Amino acid sequence: MSLQHKFGVFALAASVCMFGSIPRSAWPQQPASPAATTPPADTPVAPPQTDAARLNGIAKDAARHFGSDPDDPGPLAKDLSPAIKPAAISAAMRKVADWQLAQSQQYFTAVDGRIWTWGALYSGFMAASESLGNPKYLNIMRDMGKTNHWELSLGESDANQRSLAQTYLEIYLLDKQPDELAPTKAALDKILAQPRAELGTNRRIAWWWCDALFMDPPAWARMYAATGDTKYIGYLDDEWAKTSTQLYDQQAHLYARDASFVEKKEKNGQKTFWSRGEGWVMAGLARTLEYLPKDDPARATYVRQLQEMSAAVAKIQQPDGLWTAGLLDPAAYNNQPEISGSALMTFGMAWGINNGILDRKTYTPVVTRAWAGMLKHIYADGRLGDIQQTGAAPSTYKPSASYNYGVGGFLLAGSELHKMAEGKHAKK
Repeated sequence: MSLQHKFGVFALAASVCMFGSIPRSAWPQQPASPAATTPPADTPVAPPQTDAARLNGIAKDAARHFGSDPDDPGPLAKDLSPAIKPAAISAAMRKVADWQLAQSQQYFTAVDGRIWTWGALYSGFMAASESLGNPKYLNIMRDMGKTNHWELSLGESDANQRSLAQTYLEIYLLDKQPDELAPTKAALDKILAQPRAELGTNRRIAWWWCDALFMDPPAWARMYAATGDTKYIGYLDDEWAKTSTQLYDQQAHLYARDASFVEKKEKNGQKTFWSRGEGWVMAGLARTLEYLPKDDPARATYVRQLQEMSAAVAKIQQPDGLWTAGLLDPAAYNNQPEISGSALMTFGMAWGINNGILDRKTYTPVVTRAWAGMLKHIYADGRLGDIQQTGAAPSTYKPSASYNYGVGGFLLAGSELHKMAEGKHAKK
C-alpha cells in the first residue's frame, strides 16, 4: 500500500511483478569516462585509508549534527522482539525513530538540515508514517518543508541535492499544494535544459558514484508521478544507463562505488564493494520502481538488477544476519556489522518480496535474519549503533556510532517488514 493510499489520497505509485529482461543493447556498454572535475565536498572521493582520515570524518559528522559515537552509549535494549509481527516491528521502529527525533529535530531547518544525510532520514520518517498508519512523522516532515519553503539544499548542486526532493514530492502527492512542488520542479527542469555529460568524454556523468542512484532517480520518478510528464522518466533512464554501464560489475552483480573502485581490491584480493554503496543502489532501485511507469522500456532492467544484486548479497550474508562494511573481506573490517548498508539492502529485498519481484520463500529468511540482527544493535534509549560515518569507502567505527542516514535506512527496512507482517504484498 502506498503512502497516498494509506491516507486515502491518490498516488501513482505502481509496483509490478516482472521477471523478463530487455536486451543488453538497451543500455549500451561504453568505456568509462574519466573523472575530470572535482566533486562537491559532500560527495567525497575516497580519502586515503588512514586513521587520521577516519577521525576527521567522524569529527566533521559530529560538528554537522549527523550523529555521534560516545564511548559509553549505555546498555543495549532488552525490550525488543525479532518476531515478524506488526506490534513487534512497530515497537522497534518507534523506539529508534523517536530517539532520532529527540536528537535531531532542532536541526531539521538549519542550512545543513537539507543535505543528503537528512534527506535519507526524512525518507525513512515518511515510510514509517505510512506503514505504521500514524501521521506523526508525516506532520513533522510537512512542518519541515513549510519552514524551508520547500527549497532544496543550498550547499549541494549534484544528485545529493535531490535526496530531500523525494520527501517534498511525497508530501505534494498527498496535499496537491503547488508551493510544495514548484521549487523542485524548477530545479529538475533546469537540469533538463542543460547539456548532459556523456560516457567517453572528459566530463563526469551526472550520477558518477553509486550513492547517487538513491539520492536522485527516486525524485525524478516522483516528479513523473506528480506531473504525468514522461520527460522526467526519459532523463532517469538515460542517466541510470550511463551509471550502470560505468559501475555495474556484470560478474559480481554489484556496483563499484565510482570509476576509481572498478579495479580496487581488498586485502584478501577480492574486489572492493562497499555495503552502504550497494545498499544505496538496492534501495534506489526499489524507490524508483515504486513510481516508474509500468510500460517504461527500462523497467525490466531495473527489476533484473534488483534480482541480481539481491542474489549476490544474500550469498554473503554473515551468520549474524548482517553485512560488513567491505562485503567481500569481512575480516579486514573486524567482522563488524555495518547497519546503514545492511538496512538499505534489507529494505530493497523486502520491497522486492512485497512487490512480487523477489521470490518470497527464498528471500524472506534473508530479510528476517537481517532484521533480527539489526535489533541487536539498538541501545536501551533507542540509539541505533554500528553505523559507519560518512565517507566514500568501507571503514571502521565504534559500536556506538549512530548517524541519521542509517536511521533512515532502518526505518525504510522496518516499513517493508511491517507490510510483510501485515500481509500487504503483491500476489504471485
